[in-house]
Amino acid sequence: MSQNPTLRVPIAISLGAITGALIRYYLTIWFINSFGLSFPYGTFFINISGCLAMGFFSTLAMEKTAIISPEIKLIVTTGFLGAYTTFSTFGLDTVGLLQRGHWLTAGGYFFGSTILGIISVQLGIIIARML
Repeated sequence: MSQNPTLRVPIAISLGAITGALIRYYLTIWFINSFGLSFPYGTFFINISGCLAMGFFSTLAMEKTAIISPEIKLIVTTGFLGAYTTFSTFGLDTVGLLQRGHWLTAGGYFFGSTILGIISVQLGIIIARML
């Protein structure tokens, strides 16, 4: 990789983003094929697992080891997890459920994603600190 940080940083982020976006895409397809379209299972799973991974990795990188390079931190957090998590899709899915009149499902999805996402970040922090 280039020694110039103005090139190294965007390249690092891009490499993580490509991977995160592709994994997000294929997981979404798998969830649709497995469970259908009645509930946005793929987005729900991706947001929760992404929050868990963000809490875990950021805590591990900041508190447990100083050997993780800035580029690796950017690849994982800004690149991979930034592309993998789908909060904008979460908003779109929630609005879609509301527009179709699925108020209870939309409420469960909204509150479940929000509450479990926050809990998962905390759980990731706890797991990383236990190592």
